[in-house]
Amino acid sequence: MKGSHRRWRLWLIIGALANALALGARAGEEASTPGQIQQEPSTLHCLAVRWPVKGDDNANATIGVQYRKAGDAAWKQGFPLFRTIRSATREQRGQWNFRGIPADRLPGGWIFAGSIVGLDPETAYEVKLSLKDPDGGNTEKVLKMKTIGEPKEPPGMRVRHVVPEEGGGGAAADAIKGLPAAVAAMEPGDLFLLHKGRYLIKGALELKKSGEPGKPIIFRGAGDGEAVIDGGGDDTTKGRLISANAIKHIWLEGLTIQGRQYAIVAHEGSNWVIRRCKFHKMEKGFTAHNGGYNVSRGHFISDNVFIGPTSWPRTKGIEGPCATYMSGSGHVVCYNRMQNLGDGTHGTGHGNWSACDIHNNDVTICTDDGFEADYGETNIRVFRNRIVNVAHGITAQPAQGGPLYFFRNFIYNATYSPFKLHNDTCGVLIFHNTCLRNGPCFVIQPSTETVTDVWTRNNLFLGTRGTALPTTGRMTTCDFDNDGLGGFTGAFAEWNRKTYKTAGDAKAAGVLYREHGAILLDPRACFASGLVPPADTNTTFRGEELDYRLKADGPAVDKGVVLPNFNDGFKGKAPDLGALEVGEPMPHFGPRK
Repeated sequence: MKGSHRRWRLWLIIGALANALALGARAGEEASTPGQIQQEPSTLHCLAVRWPVKGDDNANATIGVQYRKAGDAAWKQGFPLFRTIRSATREQRGQWNFRGIPADRLPGGWIFAGSIVGLDPETAYEVKLSLKDPDGGNTEKVLKMKTIGEPKEPPGMRVRHVVPEEGGGGAAADAIKGLPAAVAAMEPGDLFLLHKGRYLIKGALELKKSGEPGKPIIFRGAGDGEAVIDGGGDDTTKGRLISANAIKHIWLEGLTIQGRQYAIVAHEGSNWVIRRCKFHKMEKGFTAHNGGYNVSRGHFISDNVFIGPTSWPRTKGIEGPCATYMSGSGHVVCYNRMQNLGDGTHGTGHGNWSACDIHNNDVTICTDDGFEADYGETNIRVFRNRIVNVAHGITAQPAQGGPLYFFRNFIYNATYSPFKLHNDTCGVLIFHNTCLRNGPCFVIQPSTETVTDVWTRNNLFLGTRGTALPTTGRMTTCDFDNDGLGGFTGAFAEWNRKTYKTAGDAKAAGVLYREHGAILLDPRACFASGLVPPADTNTTFRGEELDYRLKADGPAVDKGVVLPNFNDGFKGKAPDLGALEVGEPMPHFGPRK
């Protein structure tokens, strides 16, 4: 133990020397020189930008955000852009700059990034960005941006009927027999109506032709009974059911897809729509990575049911099944039910991802993670999801500079932690979540790795025992404040190898909390329904039976701080803690009717 502490002190000394050298090498570059603003792909409810800024070596520049609907007179306040910082690996620990944070992502400067959330779909907005630097370089820019709408079938599609090769009937006389024949004949602008029956696929159904913008190729259940695309096996049957590398503008709607380990593989694909489908007897639902930011864009995955083979409580450790596994940008995963999986969604380093939304999903029984935002670069947003019976609620291992936004999620019975921050993660904003678990309130234990630039505000972290906030590794430039914690029985926090017995001790140290500190409360007094943290992690809880609406006179009411754009329109003296304001109904989770 003594040797370990000596190594820790030596590492801090080396880091301080490196910081001093970096300060001397870069002195005189305090003024900001703004670069070209990059508008990121828009989604239904969010807009996002990146803005590179050279100089600002003393890191005192800020970029304010305002926005309004096109035609409105008044501006609304947005959340400021986030100064993104690259994640620090063990090999980079000697490359820290004078602020004690990892080397910046933009040589000689910084990349600022950020999102505006809670917007109306298919609506034009104006966005004002205001760069302010006391050392010079003040600049203001107004952008015209627009959210997307849900994909709509374009007019003029050529309708073609399809029946199973065996037992098909009841459709037009010229119906195509079998899905392989339909795929062989498909052209941009074709709408294939699949009539009821089993479409048995031997080998892989390979798509070799893409749709076009405004002329997708759509495969849709005809509505006369279940249309099943069947690989003839189960989740252990090796291979792909639908293989479509580099294919774009394909829609699958109202179908059952089953019977192969990989249901759909669309590496380097773009603009897939998968809607109102059922996936089961599979290990991976929609797998689409390797494309990266500019290649794979605009997948829209909504109102589906993904059912895997895992069970609760977990007995096999981490398991591989997942609903979606994607890289790229501009993707939306919303209103899906994901159950009996390893992960609901899975991020990947094979292409990374940015500017994507995961919202209003209903997740239950994931033996690994509810949602993996792993390898998120900028503007990944995970919000208004219900996540129940999981090992980890939402992960960022790693976030690669950020910002990643995790907000207004309900997480219940996460056996490890509501948020997993491993692999030298960097740049995660955690706002207004309601998290109840058995054990410590919020666990952050990435061994000896670093956790950089993680901010928390207005969350409810409720547990049953142990230290409220146990952490390992190096917590650096993190900004935790104004969260509600309750139900713990031990010390308040362990932070950078020091124990803080009380929340007051932690606030007085000025390390965890610089302003408000933690809000201690009794979990039994928070919710109108009497909801409390789970007593037994092995119980399979039903999400629809967990009512997390706040008690009107409870200790979480009016205890939040204002976060522009994230809690506008709050009632009372101040925002409430957790995912819901008092009187606000619970969101709709899972497929819509």
